[in-house]
Order: sequence, then C-alpha cells, then structure tokens
Amino acid sequence: MKVNFGGFVPLSTVDWPGRAVCTVFFRGCPVRCHYCHNAAIQTGDDLREVGEVADLIRSSRLVVSGVVFSGGEATMQKQPLLELARASKAMGLFVGVQTNGVFPATLRALIEEGLADRIALDIKTRWEFYHNLLKVKPELVDRVKESLTLCKAAFIAGTLPEFEVVTTIFPGRESDVQYIAREVEEVEYVLQQGVEGSIPPLTFEQLKQIADKIGRNVKIRTREDGEVAYVNNRIIVADSIVLTDIMQARRAL
Repeated sequence: MKVNFGGFVPLSTVDWPGRAVCTVFFRGCPVRCHYCHNAAIQTGDDLREVGEVADLIRSSRLVVSGVVFSGGEATMQKQPLLELARASKAMGLFVGVQTNGVFPATLRALIEEGLADRIALDIKTRWEFYHNLLKVKPELVDRVKESLTLCKAAFIAGTLPEFEVVTTIFPGRESDVQYIAREVEEVEYVLQQGVEGSIPPLTFEQLKQIADKIGRNVKIRTREDGEVAYVNNRIIVADSIVLTDIMQARRAL
C-alpha cells in the first residue's frame, strides 16, 4: 500500500502540546485556505510505501512518545492513515491527528478501532462563511459538522481521550469566535494566532480580550508565547517537556 507523502519531522514539541512527537505530513487537501503554511503539499504526488513511512516513525521511537498525522489532510487517505496508525500503536506510541474534518468516515474508523488518542479539529469560520471564504462546497461543510458531532460524542463517552477545536484568527474575523465557541461548549477550544504575509497578526493581549468576551476557558497559541491556558481570566503556562525522561522511558520498553 502506498501513501501520498508530504514530509516528516522526527521530533516536534509543538504539534502535540505537552508531548514530544514525530509528525508525518500527508500530501493533498480538498480545502484551499489562503493562509495555509503547508500550501506546497496541497497537491502533487510523492508516493511512498506505507512500510517506508512506518520506518521513519520507528526511527524516532527513542525520543518521542507519540506521532501526529497532519497535512495537507491526512484523513483524505483513509487506508494508509489507518495502517500507519496501527503500526504506530504497535510501537507503543500515542496517535494524534490534525484535521479539517472533511472526511468524517476516516475519523469514525480511527475512533472505533481505538487508534486515535487525540484529534485536533480545525473549524475555520462560521458555517455560512465556509463557501465564500474557502471555496468549499456545501456538502463538505456538512461533513465538518458531522466530524464535530462525532468527535464531541466520542470525547464525552471516553472513547477519544483528547479532543480540541482550533480556530485560527485574523484581524477582522474576531466575531467568528463567539459563534464557534457556542458550537463547541463541551470541549477544549484553542484560539490560534493567524499569520499571513505582511498583515500584522493579533497579539496575545488581543486574543486574551477575545477570550474574555466569549466568557469561557480557552487555550491561546501565538508564535511569540507558544501555548498557554487561559483559565478563569488567569494565564497558566503549560509544563515543559523533559526529553531525557522520555528517552529513558522508551529505552526501558
């Protein structure tokens, strides 16, 4: 079986906050976000054997505790993703998926087989704005809604250990957050600083003010400060990752 491969990062401390992971990027995505940082792998072909990519994951095993599948859109390639998730689980790794939610059937398969320890779902804007902003067909928006419902239910039931919704925020789009926050009341919500070209991004303080307006606990991610939890109007910095502890634990397996 082959996977349309987009790239590999052997060690990342940002793709799964609080955990050292390796990251596998899948090539191809049905959505065209104007701010995409991985636009180079939205299209094209670089077909690799699934076993070859599994070997890359295995090569990081001594220094990571998990693997994150990203893209592009990893869930666009259902069978290769399932195979790599199974292989990762067999290595004793936690499995995370970053997704735009357009392929709920893949997410359902991951959850039902117990292959997903964490899903980060990117909800980009209000449902009615998806078409104009991202040129997304109406049926794809319905799929994102289905993914949100599916993941929320699995998280509440305990079959999905970690679930978060992420919204990337740009100046002028702050009002979207209040709308989305109502849709995701039961789960963790992340306000992520949007960075695009020469447009000055929202500052941490501006994102904090947005969080104050929606009146709920959130996490805030910026390039300058990384990720912090904003709980009851207080800033809580996440614990650091001790890589030496991870290496010792992996060698003991």
